[in-house]
Amino acid sequence: MAAARVLLLLSGRPESVSFAKSVCGLLGAGSGLGPWPTHCGLKRGQLVLSDKPFPGASARLPLQRPPFCPFAALDQQPRAPGVELPPKGRGVDLGVAVILQSSDQTVLLMRRTSTLNVSPNLWVPPGGHVEPDEELLDGGLRELWEESGLQLPQGQFSWVPLGLWESAYPPKLSWGLPKYHHIVLYLLVISQESQQQLQARIQPNAGEVSAFMWLGPDIAAAVAATEDGTETPKHLPQDLPSSVPAVELKENGGAQPLALPTSTLLRTTPGTADSRERVSTGTKFALTLWLQHLGRKSRDGS
Repeated sequence: MAAARVLLLLSGRPESVSFAKSVCGLLGAGSGLGPWPTHCGLKRGQLVLSDKPFPGASARLPLQRPPFCPFAALDQQPRAPGVELPPKGRGVDLGVAVILQSSDQTVLLMRRTSTLNVSPNLWVPPGGHVEPDEELLDGGLRELWEESGLQLPQGQFSWVPLGLWESAYPPKLSWGLPKYHHIVLYLLVISQESQQQLQARIQPNAGEVSAFMWLGPDIAAAVAATEDGTETPKHLPQDLPSSVPAVELKENGGAQPLALPTSTLLRTTPGTADSRERVSTGTKFALTLWLQHLGRKSRDGS
């Protein structure tokens, strides 16, 4: 059996997490919206989490789940006869996603192709599974290269872990029982290159990516402010542009400019299965963390 990728320190010793259990719930999350500060051991190919400090913990990061997390819902209701989740013994997978920031403070998002079986048409940062025995940063940089074609020269970027997201697909019980369960580590990777320089080198993987864009703080703040589970986003600026510039891949292998309606980025997760284009809930959380990081850097004068 493969080694567990996500471990929790419960009763002082590391334990693997059952697929069907909410990680946030096991770490003591109540009925609030979070996030919950969590002590983390960022090991090679593995993540150790605890609600208390422990030897080997290398970071204290916010851990969040969506308000409609299906695993939280399953924790609170009896399972109907005949309802089956993945086989006993399957744990929670480990993922990593890169919030790539240019030197002029924009971040890269990519739209997943409509043909993917999991999360089609979602706008997300580059990311994916961490391989066994792979350092988390190395996994993030590998996924960045595989999806965008961008390789960042050593010494020309810095990085910092931003936070953790408990991810499920399908994302709501009303869509069906979850088939995938991940803890995703968001890494902020700050390049010394400008958006223009990075865009000149980008070569998206057309098998996974159908479009990409760079978001600045103003639009990112509006996207992050949309509250999933509500019909109308709240507290949005009144002077948002009607569209956001993006680049869309063409079937012949080329690319073309795309004026993406801003309203598309403000959509929330629907109650029933729907593959309409929108920004993923986890990405909104990551954008919030990025904006908080920018605010701290601004206050520090750095």
